[in-house]
This record gives sequence, C-alpha cells and structure tokens, in this order.
Amino acid sequence: MLVILIAISLSMDAFSLALAYGTLNLNKKDVYKTAITVGVYHFIMPLLGMKIGAILFHFLKFEPSLIVFIILSFIGVQMIIETFKKEEIKPLVNILEILLFGLAVSIDSFSIGISLNVISDNYILTSLTFAIFSFIFTYFGLILGKKINNLVGKTSTIIGGIVLIIIGIFYLF
Repeated sequence: MLVILIAISLSMDAFSLALAYGTLNLNKKDVYKTAITVGVYHFIMPLLGMKIGAILFHFLKFEPSLIVFIILSFIGVQMIIETFKKEEIKPLVNILEILLFGLAVSIDSFSIGISLNVISDNYILTSLTFAIFSFIFTYFGLILGKKINNLVGKTSTIIGGIVLIIIGIFYLF
C-alpha cells in the first residue's frame, strides 16, 4: 500500500505538468510517446537511484529512516513550491523534448530510489508500479489537460507533495 501511495504522489508531478501540456492539443501519437517515456523513466530512475544510494550508504553511515524522511520531505516541499512558479509552456515537438520532459518529471523517482531498499524489498515490482502509475497519470493528464488544467493542475501537485511529506514523517518515527 505504501508503494502505491508513493507511486501516486510521484505521478502527481507528471500529471500536473501533463495537464498543462495537454492544453497544447498534442496528437495521439505524441500523447502515447510522452506517456510511455515518462513511464520508462519512472521505472529506470528508482533503480538507478537505488544503486547510487547503496554506494552512498556504504561510505556514509546514516540512519536509513532519516534519509527517507529528508528525501521525501524535500521532494514534497519542492513540489509544493513549484506550483506557485509561473512557467511558459512550450510544445513538445520532437523526441528530444519528450525525453527531457520525461526526465524532468522523473527526477523525483531517482531521489526515492536512493532509499528504495528501505521502502520495499521487491525493487523491480516497486519500479514497475511507479512506471505504470506515472504512465497512466501522464496519459490522462495529457488527455484531460485542455478541459481541467486551470481547475486541478496546481492542486494535484500540492496534494502529491503533502502526501510525500507525511510518508517521510512516518518513516522518521
């Protein structure tokens, strides 16, 4: 259940940005390419973060629950702050921009991956869960973007940030 909550929280960032990009009226092919790209990144990034985290934990002796708290809280606060920034949305016109979009919304999955071994023992299933949720949230965000961006976009990111902070606090105690 915790993995699903984290997957939803991580997907909220992709969802809110996809809502904004959905207003650009992307064609179906670009919607699928973007959603698949985000899903693939959300699969790879936690595993990469876990490998780098294992190296860091080997050399730096920190309490794992403290690291989880710091990472989740940092990402949560960052998500909330990002909702108040004004950004101009540029259309995704080529594969490089889609790859950069996917990377931008999956950096937080890398950070979660650093402490992935504390969150779950089944790394592949956890990363797959992150990938599936982020694909679904990105896809529906792009589809629904034109209709509800102004209503839900910032709220979903704030909710995702708050959930990550709460989960981080849970790990601290």
